[in-house]
Amino acid sequence: MESSADQWIHTARNQLQGSRINFFQVKPARFWFDFLLSVTIAYAAASFYLESPLFSWRQFVAFPLAVFWLYRVGSLIHEVAHLSQFEMRPFKVVWNLVVGVMTLSPSPFFTRHHRDHHTQQMYGTPTDPEYVVNIWQRGSWPSMLAYLGLIALFPLLVFLRFLLVPLTYLHPRLRKWTLTRASSMTLNWRYVRKLNSHDRWAIAAVEWPCFFRAALIPALVLLGVNPWWRIPQLYLLGFTILLMNQARQLADHHFDGEGDNFGLSQHIQDSCNYTSRDLLTWLFFPFAIRYHALHHLFPTLPYHNLKAAHAFLLRELPADSPYRALDQPHWWSVARKMFQVQPRRRIPLERAA
Repeated sequence: MESSADQWIHTARNQLQGSRINFFQVKPARFWFDFLLSVTIAYAAASFYLESPLFSWRQFVAFPLAVFWLYRVGSLIHEVAHLSQFEMRPFKVVWNLVVGVMTLSPSPFFTRHHRDHHTQQMYGTPTDPEYVVNIWQRGSWPSMLAYLGLIALFPLLVFLRFLLVPLTYLHPRLRKWTLTRASSMTLNWRYVRKLNSHDRWAIAAVEWPCFFRAALIPALVLLGVNPWWRIPQLYLLGFTILLMNQARQLADHHFDGEGDNFGLSQHIQDSCNYTSRDLLTWLFFPFAIRYHALHHLFPTLPYHNLKAAHAFLLRELPADSPYRALDQPHWWSVARKMFQVQPRRRIPLERAA
């Protein structure tokens, strides 16, 4: 039953869903264009970085370009995760083969835990896989250093997860543990993945190609095809991209939860929209995902329509709608709070019953 605190959300949803413009219509051509452009530049820059002489000026130029464009094309995993099971199947397959497998970040290892993050049952609780304060205690420098250490270790853990795929089939209990505790791209160890038959199939379908990809990295070094420093080069790419992604997550939300279930209004008001185009916001939020609160309000809204839908709501909603207060100045205006000891920002609305 809808509470009075949720009335503004009901109004916003009615406005958008009742519009003459179908903001929920997926445009496959836009997905393919963004993917092909990003992956072409990303792999060209990465190849230039990997093949250039160590510490040469060409390598220093190619590295940030490779990181930015790999981060950008990798961010499409978020859009893949929100497509329905039957939407754009060819795109999902191609993205996973070309990007997911090659970077050891296939979408079946992200989709389930990301959708759990959106649920009212899990959002903001200790098991929320993407709620940063579950991993990093706000304002605690030892906690921050531990968080950075986990980010540094995570690419190695992912590599080992895929390199050891055959061993996970040795015993049913080991396989179950692997599926529920080691098949999600989350830093929160408390998160336990719930499985259905489709999840089991999807994980198995991508983990074997990822196994061969992971095994190929040391094999090419041992065979003399690649130099030994190719491995730390690849690690540096993976670490830097992950660091960018985690930096973005510092400002997706205000992280004002105290471990309890949020009410729907508090859930949305704990999330952020960014309409500015400062450098860091532009770097960390590709493909219009800077409208993150709007995304949590309408998870199935395609990324390419977020900006237009946001503008529509600002035109149509009442002047006192809480939706307008979701806009934040820029990434650092929210992210800086993670470095400060301060009281939680109180959202004066009811909690869920």
